Amino acid sequence: MDVYVPKQIFFTKGVGIHKEELHSFELALRNAGIEKCNLVQVSSILPPGCQVISKARGLSELQAGAITYCVMSRCCSNEPRRLLAASVGCAIPADKGTYGYISEHHSFGQTQRQAGDYAEDLAAAMLASTLGIDFDIDESWDEKKEIFKISGKIVGTSNITQSSIVQSHGFTTVIAVAVFVF
Repeated sequence: MDVYVPKQIFFTKGVGIHKEELHSFELALRNAGIEKCNLVQVSSILPPGCQVISKARGLSELQAGAITYCVMSRCCSNEPRRLLAASVGCAIPADKGTYGYISEHHSFGQTQRQAGDYAEDLAAAMLASTLGIDFDIDESWDEKKEIFKISGKIVGTSNITQSSIVQSHGFTTVIAVAVFVF
C-alpha cells in the first residue's frame, strides 16, 4: 500500500468581498493564490520532518486542478461592520521524527493578533499534551510560550491570520490556509 506523506508545507491567507457568498470565498482563494486547486481539507497533523517553505515556492509547486490537501480556517459574514478573523496556528516539535500540530480558528470580534495568538496557542497546547509538557491552561499566552521554550521539546510556533471588517454591501470571507506539498 502506498502512503502519501507531505514533505513540505506553506501558509497563505486571503480575503474576498462580493454580493454572493460563494463568489466571496472564490475571491479569498484567489487572493491567497490557491484558487486553481481542488482543495481537500484535512485534520491537524504536521508530518514528521515536514519542511516549511515560502508561499512563493509553494505556489510554484501547485498545478491547476490538482487535488491539494490543506488545513483551512474560514469565516464569512454579510453583517456590516462585523470583524472577522481566520487563523491557522502551527507548532513544530524539536524532535524531527515526531509529528507537530496545525490548528484552525475562526472568530467574530477578535483582532488579527488575538485570533493569531489563540490559534498558535491551540497548536502548541495540542503538541504539548502529546509530548507530556505540563502547563496551566489558564496561564497567559506569554507564560505558556516560555514553558514551551524551556521544555526544549517545542522548537517553534507560528500563525497566519487574515482579518477584515465586513463592508456595507455583500459578503466578506477571510481564510487562512496551511497547504501541503508532495
